Amino acid sequence: MTRVALQGSEREPLPGGRALRPAAADERLEVTVVLRPGGTTSWQERLAQLARGARPPPLTREAFAANHAASAADLEAIGRFAATHELAVLARHAARRTITLGGTVRQMNTAFGVELWQFEHPGGTYRGLHGPVLLPTELLDGVVAVLGLDNRPQARPHFRIRTGPKPRRSRAAAPRATSFSAVELAALYGFPAGDGAGQCIALIELGGGFRPADLRTYFGALSLPLPSVVAVSVDQALNAPTGNPNSADGEVMLDIEVAGAIAPAATIVVYFAPNTDAGFFNAVTTAAHDTVHRPSVISISWGGPEPSWSPQALRAMDQAFQAAVALGITVCVAAGDGGATDGVAGGVYEVDFPASSPHALACGGTRVTATASAIVSETVWNDGTPASGATGGGVSSFFPLPAWQEGLQTTDVQGATQLLPRRGVPDVAADADPRSGYQVVIDGISAVFGGTSAVAPLWAGLIARLNAAGGHSAGWLNPLLYAHPAALRDITRGNNGGYSASPGWDACTGLGSPLGARIAALPGV
Repeated sequence: MTRVALQGSEREPLPGGRALRPAAADERLEVTVVLRPGGTTSWQERLAQLARGARPPPLTREAFAANHAASAADLEAIGRFAATHELAVLARHAARRTITLGGTVRQMNTAFGVELWQFEHPGGTYRGLHGPVLLPTELLDGVVAVLGLDNRPQARPHFRIRTGPKPRRSRAAAPRATSFSAVELAALYGFPAGDGAGQCIALIELGGGFRPADLRTYFGALSLPLPSVVAVSVDQALNAPTGNPNSADGEVMLDIEVAGAIAPAATIVVYFAPNTDAGFFNAVTTAAHDTVHRPSVISISWGGPEPSWSPQALRAMDQAFQAAVALGITVCVAAGDGGATDGVAGGVYEVDFPASSPHALACGGTRVTATASAIVSETVWNDGTPASGATGGGVSSFFPLPAWQEGLQTTDVQGATQLLPRRGVPDVAADADPRSGYQVVIDGISAVFGGTSAVAPLWAGLIARLNAAGGHSAGWLNPLLYAHPAALRDITRGNNGGYSASPGWDACTGLGSPLGARIAALPGV
C-alpha cells in the first residue's frame, strides 16, 4: 500500500519544548478526520457571490447537509481504513464533514504512519508527533486534516484584567476613561434598540466555566432579565468553573455577560471543548451545524499566532467558517492582545488565528474616553508593554488577499506605507483597553476586564440585535462593511507597536468602531 504525506500535517515542538519519550503504546485517544465538502462547485460559486458583495439568502442547515456534506463514499472509505487498522468509528457527522476514530497510540502510529511522543514545554506536557501524517494514496484527495494526534494547548483567551487602584469616576458630564457596563458601551456606540429576541449567540470556550449565581448578580445589578444560558459539551468537555477569575473562567463569564447584556432576550449557548486543535475545530462545527439551537452568530475570544497552527488545521478551520458563511452565520473573533507580534518572541510580526481567517470578522481593540452620553476620543489600545497588552493586527502569512481588501495599505510606526499583500487584520474594533474596560462579575468578584475578548461578544450582541430587528441573518459582514466604511468610526490615533492607525482601514483597528445606526441601515442587514 502506497502512502503519501498529508500536506501541512507536520508540527514543530512548542517553544522551549523537547521530546521526552515515546507515548505509552496503550494510551487511548480520539482523532477527528476532516473530509472535503461535497458539491464544491456550487459552494465556491456562493462564496464568490458573497465576496463580490451579493447577498443571496443563506442556506438552511438542511439544504447544506443535502448539498455540501461529506460524501457517503468518503465516509465509507475512512470506515474501511479504520477497520483495517482496528480503529473504532466513534461518530460520523456528514454535515460537519468529520469522522471520529478511537484507538491506542500503537494503533494510531500504525494507521497514520507517525511516531507519537510525549513532549515537555514550560507550561507542562503534551502528546505530539514526529513527521507528517501518512495516508494511503486513495484517501488523500478526500481528507482535509487529521486532528487530535497532537494534543498541545492550541489557543489562549484574549482578556486582560485591570490591576491596581480602581480609578475614581468623574462627574457624569466630564469625560472619563474608567470603566463601562456593556449596556453603556452599546449606547455610546449607538446600537439600535433591541434585545436579540429569537436569536441564538454561540460562544466557543476551551476551558473554565460559568456559575449561575454570578450571572444573577451581574444581570440583576443592570436591571436586566437573566438570559437563557445553555452549556453544550463537545468532546467530553464540561462547564467546569475553577473559582479563579484569572483562569479561563474570566473568558467564559466575560463573553456571556457582554453578549447577554446587549442581547438579553437571545439564547446564549456555550460550547465547551478541549483546548486542542481538534477540540477547537469540533466546537466550531458543532455550533455551526447545531439544528437544535441554530446560532446566527458565533463569538470566539480564543486564538494563537498563525505559526502555532499546522497548515492543515488552518485550512480545516477556515473551511468551517466558510460553511458558517454559507449558513448565514456571522463569526466574530478576537484579534489578540499581543500587539503587532501577537506575543511571539523575536520581534517578528504575526497575526492571531482564527481572527486571520478571511471568513471571520476580526475584532481589534481601542481605548475609549467618554461622557455619559458621547465618546469624546477613541484611540488604538496599546498599554505600552507586552504584559499590559495591545490590540493585535497586521498581515497574515497564510491567507491570500481578499477581494474586499484590495488596494488597502498598512502604515508602520515609522510612517512608511505598503500595499496590503495578504489578508489584513483586524476588520473592526471597539473598546478593549482595561483602563476603559468592562464591568463584570466573575467567580463572585466584581472586576474590570479588557482585551479583544470583550470586543467579539460586543459585536456579536450587536449583530443579534440587528438580526432580530431585520428578521433575517446579517451573515458574512466583511464585504458589506468594506464597501460602506462610513458605517464605522475611523480611528486615526495610536499604534500597536508595529503598525499605526491612519485614515481608512489600518492594521490596528481595521475600519473602526461601530456606528450602530449606520450599520443597521446598510442594505441586507
